[in-house]
Amino acid sequence: MDITIRPARPTEFERIGDLLVAAYAADGLLAFGADDPYAGKLREVAHRAEHAEVLAAVDADGAVLGAVTFAAPGSPYAETARPDEGEFRMLAVAPDGRGRGIGEALVRACMDRARSLGLSRMMLSAMPHILTAHRMYERIGFTRIPERDWSPVPGITLWAFTCDLDRAA
Repeated sequence: MDITIRPARPTEFERIGDLLVAAYAADGLLAFGADDPYAGKLREVAHRAEHAEVLAAVDADGAVLGAVTFAAPGSPYAETARPDEGEFRMLAVAPDGRGRGIGEALVRACMDRARSLGLSRMMLSAMPHILTAHRMYERIGFTRIPERDWSPVPGITLWAFTCDLDRAA
Protein backbone atom coordinates (compact mmCIF):
# COMPACT_ATOMS: atom_id res chain seq x y z
CA MET A 1 0.00 0.00 0.00
CA ASP A 2 1.32 3.44 -0.89
CA ILE A 3 -0.10 5.01 2.28
CA THR A 4 1.83 6.18 5.35
CA ILE A 5 0.21 6.43 8.78
CA ARG A 6 1.82 9.11 10.94
CA PRO A 7 0.93 11.82 13.47
CA ALA A 8 -1.09 14.57 11.86
CA ARG A 9 0.71 17.85 11.28
CA PRO A 10 -0.77 21.21 12.33
CA THR A 11 -0.84 22.28 8.67
CA GLU A 12 -3.19 19.32 8.03
CA PHE A 13 -5.66 19.95 10.85
CA GLU A 14 -8.12 21.97 8.76
CA ARG A 15 -8.05 19.42 5.93
CA ILE A 16 -8.60 16.59 8.44
CA GLY A 17 -11.58 18.43 9.94
CA ASP A 18 -13.07 18.91 6.48
CA LEU A 19 -12.42 15.26 5.61
CA LEU A 20 -14.11 14.05 8.82
CA VAL A 21 -17.18 16.21 8.29
CA ALA A 22 -17.51 15.22 4.63
CA ALA A 23 -17.10 11.50 5.37
CA TYR A 24 -19.48 11.52 8.34
CA ALA A 25 -22.09 13.47 6.34
CA ALA A 26 -21.76 11.16 3.32
CA ASP A 27 -22.22 8.11 5.55
CA GLY A 28 -25.33 9.53 7.23
CA LEU A 29 -23.59 9.95 10.58
CA LEU A 30 -24.55 13.62 10.91
CA ALA A 31 -28.30 14.10 11.27
CA PHE A 32 -28.12 17.64 9.87
CA GLY A 33 -25.29 17.11 7.40
CA ALA A 34 -22.41 19.57 7.57
CA ASP A 35 -24.57 21.82 9.81
CA ASP A 36 -24.91 19.14 12.50
CA PRO A 37 -23.59 20.26 15.91
CA TYR A 38 -21.21 17.26 15.95
CA ALA A 39 -19.54 18.65 12.82
CA GLY A 40 -18.00 21.32 15.05
CA LYS A 41 -16.50 18.62 17.27
CA LEU A 42 -15.10 16.83 14.23
CA ARG A 43 -13.38 20.05 13.15
CA GLU A 44 -11.62 20.48 16.54
CA VAL A 45 -8.56 18.61 15.32
CA ALA A 46 -6.06 20.95 17.00
CA HIS A 47 -7.75 20.42 20.36
CA ARG A 48 -7.75 16.64 19.91
CA ALA A 49 -4.08 16.73 18.98
CA GLU A 50 -3.35 18.52 22.28
CA HIS A 51 -5.26 15.97 24.40
CA ALA A 52 -4.99 12.75 22.38
CA GLU A 53 -3.16 11.58 19.26
CA VAL A 54 -4.46 12.35 15.80
CA LEU A 55 -3.09 10.04 13.14
CA ALA A 56 -3.25 10.80 9.42
CA ALA A 57 -3.12 8.45 6.45
CA VAL A 58 -1.26 10.19 3.64
CA ASP A 59 -0.36 9.11 0.13
CA ALA A 60 3.02 9.50 -1.59
CA ASP A 61 2.11 13.07 -2.62
CA GLY A 62 1.24 14.02 0.97
CA ALA A 63 -2.52 14.12 0.42
CA VAL A 64 -4.49 13.26 3.57
CA LEU A 65 -6.84 10.37 2.78
CA GLY A 66 -7.91 9.40 6.28
CA ALA A 67 -7.58 10.16 9.97
CA VAL A 68 -8.34 8.79 13.41
CA THR A 69 -7.99 9.93 17.01
CA PHE A 70 -6.27 7.56 19.44
CA ALA A 71 -7.10 8.20 23.09
CA ALA A 72 -4.87 6.70 25.75
CA PRO A 73 -6.20 6.09 29.26
CA GLY A 74 -6.70 9.41 31.02
CA SER A 75 -7.26 11.36 27.82
CA PRO A 76 -10.43 13.46 27.82
CA TYR A 77 -11.18 11.80 24.47
CA ALA A 78 -11.36 8.33 26.03
CA GLU A 79 -15.10 8.13 26.48
CA THR A 80 -15.71 4.52 27.43
CA ALA A 81 -12.30 2.85 27.66
CA ARG A 82 -11.22 1.27 30.91
CA PRO A 83 -7.74 1.84 32.40
CA ASP A 84 -6.23 -1.09 30.46
CA GLU A 85 -7.78 -0.06 27.13
CA GLY A 86 -6.89 2.30 24.34
CA GLU A 87 -9.78 3.85 22.45
CA PHE A 88 -10.07 5.25 18.98
CA ARG A 89 -12.60 7.74 17.75
CA MET A 90 -13.47 9.83 14.75
CA LEU A 91 -12.17 7.41 12.15
CA ALA A 92 -12.81 8.49 8.57
CA VAL A 93 -11.47 7.83 5.10
CA ALA A 94 -11.98 10.20 2.17
CA PRO A 95 -14.27 8.82 -0.54
CA ASP A 96 -11.39 8.65 -3.03
CA GLY A 97 -9.34 6.63 -0.52
CA ARG A 98 -11.92 3.97 0.26
CA GLY A 99 -11.37 0.36 -0.66
CA ARG A 100 -7.60 0.67 -0.28
CA GLY A 101 -7.26 -0.61 3.30
CA ILE A 102 -6.77 2.85 4.78
CA GLY A 103 -9.40 2.46 7.50
CA GLU A 104 -7.91 -0.83 8.58
CA ALA A 105 -4.38 0.62 8.55
CA LEU A 106 -5.53 3.46 10.81
CA VAL A 107 -7.19 1.02 13.23
CA ARG A 108 -4.10 -1.18 13.30
CA ALA A 109 -1.91 1.89 13.98
CA CYS A 110 -4.09 2.65 17.01
CA MET A 111 -3.76 -0.96 18.15
CA ASP A 112 0.03 -0.75 17.78
CA ARG A 113 0.03 2.47 19.79
CA ALA A 114 -2.02 0.82 22.54
CA ARG A 115 0.41 -2.11 22.63
CA SER A 116 3.35 0.29 22.89
CA LEU A 117 1.71 1.74 26.01
CA GLY A 118 1.34 -1.73 27.52
CA LEU A 119 -2.44 -1.79 27.16
CA SER A 120 -4.23 -5.11 26.78
CA ARG A 121 -7.36 -4.11 24.88
CA MET A 122 -8.71 -1.67 22.35
CA MET A 123 -12.17 -0.10 22.59
CA LEU A 124 -14.39 1.66 20.09
CA SER A 125 -17.95 2.87 19.79
CA ALA A 126 -19.83 2.93 16.48
CA MET A 127 -23.23 3.73 15.10
CA PRO A 128 -25.31 0.56 14.58
CA HIS A 129 -25.89 1.09 10.85
CA ILE A 130 -22.27 1.34 9.62
CA LEU A 131 -22.12 -2.32 8.71
CA THR A 132 -19.06 -2.07 6.44
CA ALA A 133 -17.05 -0.70 9.37
CA HIS A 134 -18.44 -3.40 11.68
CA ARG A 135 -17.26 -6.09 9.27
CA MET A 136 -13.77 -4.57 9.20
CA TYR A 137 -13.63 -4.38 13.01
CA GLU A 138 -14.75 -8.00 13.32
CA ARG A 139 -12.22 -9.16 10.70
CA ILE A 140 -9.44 -7.54 12.74
CA GLY A 141 -10.63 -9.22 15.94
CA PHE A 142 -13.09 -6.84 17.59
CA THR A 143 -16.24 -8.27 19.14
CA ARG A 144 -19.49 -6.60 20.09
CA ILE A 145 -20.06 -6.10 23.78
CA PRO A 146 -23.69 -4.95 24.06
CA GLU A 147 -23.40 -4.47 27.82
CA ARG A 148 -21.14 -1.48 27.12
CA ASP A 149 -23.36 0.16 24.48
CA TRP A 150 -24.12 3.73 25.45
CA SER A 151 -25.91 6.91 24.46
CA PRO A 152 -23.86 10.13 24.17
CA VAL A 153 -27.03 12.18 23.60
CA PRO A 154 -30.72 11.28 23.71
CA GLY A 155 -31.81 9.39 20.61
CA ILE A 156 -28.35 8.12 19.63
CA THR A 157 -27.05 4.74 20.73
CA LEU A 158 -23.49 3.67 20.04
CA TRP A 159 -22.49 0.04 19.89
CA ALA A 160 -19.39 -0.98 21.81
CA PHE A 161 -16.63 -3.21 20.42
CA THR A 162 -13.42 -4.41 22.06
CA CYS A 163 -10.40 -6.37 20.96
CA ASP A 164 -7.83 -8.25 23.02
CA LEU A 165 -4.61 -6.95 21.54
CA ASP A 166 -2.74 -10.21 22.00
CA ARG A 167 -5.40 -12.08 20.00
CA ALA A 168 -6.00 -9.60 17.17
CA ALA A 169 -5.84 -10.86 13.61
